[in-house]
Amino acid sequence: MHHRFRGLAVGAVALLTVSAALPAAAAEPPGRQEHPARGSLSAVVRYTEYGIPHIRAESYADLGFGTGWAQAADQVCVLADGFVTVRGERSRFFGPAGRTDGSLSSAGDNLSSDLYFRGVRQAGTVEKLLAEPAPRGPSRQAKDLMRGYAAGYNTWLRQHRTTDPACKGAPWVRPVTTLDVAARFYALSVIGGQGGAVDDITAAQPPAARPGGGGRAPDARALIRAVRERAADADMGSNAVAFAGGTTANGRGLLLGNPHYPWQGGRRFWQVQQTIPGELDVAGAALLGSPTVSIGYNSRVAWSHTVSTGVPYNLTQLTLDPADPTVYLVDGRPERMTRRTVTVAVKDGPPVTRTQWWTRYGPVVAADDGSLPLPWTTTTAFALNDPNAANLRFADTSLGFGKARDTAGVLASLGRHQGMPWVNTVAADSSGHTLFTQSQVLPRITDDLAARCSTDLGRATYPAAGLAVLDGSRGTCALGRDADAVQPGIFGPARMPTLKDAPYAENSNDSAWLANADRPLTGYERIFGTIGTARSPRTRGAIDAVAAMAERGSLTVRDLQRQQFANRVTVGELAAEDAARACAALPGGVARNKDGAQVDVSAACPVLAAWDRTAGTGSRGALLFDRFWRRIGALVPNAQRWKVPFSAADPVHTPHTLNTEAPGFTTALADAVTELRAAGIELDSPLGKHQFVVRDGRRLPIPGGTEALGVWNKVEPVWDPAHGGYTEVTMGSSHIQAVGWDGSGCPVARTLLTYSQSSNPNSPHSSDQTRLFSRERWVTPRFCEKDILSSPALKVVHVHGR
Repeated sequence: MHHRFRGLAVGAVALLTVSAALPAAAAEPPGRQEHPARGSLSAVVRYTEYGIPHIRAESYADLGFGTGWAQAADQVCVLADGFVTVRGERSRFFGPAGRTDGSLSSAGDNLSSDLYFRGVRQAGTVEKLLAEPAPRGPSRQAKDLMRGYAAGYNTWLRQHRTTDPACKGAPWVRPVTTLDVAARFYALSVIGGQGGAVDDITAAQPPAARPGGGGRAPDARALIRAVRERAADADMGSNAVAFAGGTTANGRGLLLGNPHYPWQGGRRFWQVQQTIPGELDVAGAALLGSPTVSIGYNSRVAWSHTVSTGVPYNLTQLTLDPADPTVYLVDGRPERMTRRTVTVAVKDGPPVTRTQWWTRYGPVVAADDGSLPLPWTTTTAFALNDPNAANLRFADTSLGFGKARDTAGVLASLGRHQGMPWVNTVAADSSGHTLFTQSQVLPRITDDLAARCSTDLGRATYPAAGLAVLDGSRGTCALGRDADAVQPGIFGPARMPTLKDAPYAENSNDSAWLANADRPLTGYERIFGTIGTARSPRTRGAIDAVAAMAERGSLTVRDLQRQQFANRVTVGELAAEDAARACAALPGGVARNKDGAQVDVSAACPVLAAWDRTAGTGSRGALLFDRFWRRIGALVPNAQRWKVPFSAADPVHTPHTLNTEAPGFTTALADAVTELRAAGIELDSPLGKHQFVVRDGRRLPIPGGTEALGVWNKVEPVWDPAHGGYTEVTMGSSHIQAVGWDGSGCPVARTLLTYSQSSNPNSPHSSDQTRLFSRERWVTPRFCEKDILSSPALKVVHVHGR
């Protein structure tokens, strides 16, 4: 659909094609007045404070064009690195032993990454998905966005010299195709399934091809542990809460989104507003490489995502032909595995060729050091089923959110496109409605199917970790199809755990059970997550806080801002007083550390007692408690940590009361004191003096705390005592948005991109919002035309391609 621009009055603002006032990555050529050639792709990019672009276009292809151009201006090196990844060319440019940034797969090295992605390209997987008719495949609008994005990215490359030192003059910064953009979407979709098992896929070889042949049985406990660790180490998390009109000051909804994502690399967010007059007007954050807003808001509705507990893959145990381990039996009939031979170009060396093995159930997985510790023996192998390997619907689902007028519209987009691969959705709207739903692409593993078809291994892994291991020798163990599912083998919308119009709907990466503690969700299959089990400290603190907010009522966006930076340490409230009391009772104030040495810990006792139980930058005692609690986690099993155990009847407030008599308690205290003193850090030193990032040569104190502490404002820094304590933040709070409405037609929003808009250290927008985050300040983003045009920082760029 094409539209004329309506009401784009720019007054005396200079119209630029390329300008030195743009982000530094775009600042090379001299500016001059240019306008789109007839028939070419074009867009208008208007920059406001903090380098946030507002992109207006006449069509979806034009909108993708402007988005690709503007993303390249801020993030060309990170984007180019990702495109090298999905093309399977990392070994060619960076060597086979190098590492990826982990944003598009879990591959242990470049060679493994390339073998997987070259295999995907060679099999034509993404092309086939692009050719599927909508809604099973992407819509024409989504494909136009991808096509336009590639053209915009390429136009920026053609028009500019790269100034970012990370890739200045690099031969791997090259033009891209629509297929490359789609392949990046594909990589994000399978990151929880095939993408998380790349090493297992590329290393799997039949026993005759491996030294020793292999005859060991799978270890259920090791597999359960691996699945849990894989989920915990995914570098993705989040909090989100929606408040209904009955809890707010004006009867309209409120939404606070706080996704926890990596601060470096290709899984960063990038802020943008996208407008096709009369068709689309949405603001928020896009994942790098994506032409659609992933998390955001419009004039009527706002949404955010949290990584779910659903296990987005399952295993099939194959019964092999004793005479040939590459043949498996289904209902007694042999089927030969598909041999996929992949060749990868290697820097300074000959090409490397490896073989992958694929079945009707997916790729065979087996690697001694992979993420799924599974053997391939002469009698048994395991195949990974990832339904997101048939899902290229992420863009359409997000686009549907941007067009939605209320939470019902958000739910309708989820139901039609079914494209969310590994997240929950939380939403609120201007009419006061709320929504939580775990509408994601999951293999259709019902509890009944698991009971009928689990192997011995699956009977251990499914209840414990949600991982089904099905018997592949029986055709009756196929996943089947729900009538409302857009593809076979996945759950349809009717089965998704969904909560509508609760006073609050909250998720902090636990299962759907306690999205609202007064209206628990039950009745869903185990693969979605657990019911009636202990919640994480972050979930407990979040529910306690937001339930109290809902009960208090009269909420505004300012209350959401306070919640974001309350920096409340849930575990500190539960354990600090007990720890301080036990510390003060130690004979002579002495405890033994891990090396058996006696340590005077008496000075730690009053620090723990006086600590304010927050992780603000000025908090004294937060660092000591953090280091102590990390040692508790390593030394004291969770079952022994608390005197009062978990109770499903009171899941928000149990377990509690620190067990200071547990072996390891005093050692943890002594270790923490020893560690801080060895680093020359005072026990009551303010947290921000030792939890910081360095930007432009300056230390910026960073508020927040780690997952184990249960802090809403989660950050995960690197401990480096030789250089002052915690230094670089690796992941945590990223694109934060607090959104409401006041009836004016313009959303009331406050946002913050913690790591800032650009990765280019030469850009003025590489650290400006990080400085705001350090001071717990917010951006007031501009959404309506009058606000955009009144920005004192406004710069307007006409971009076009020939």
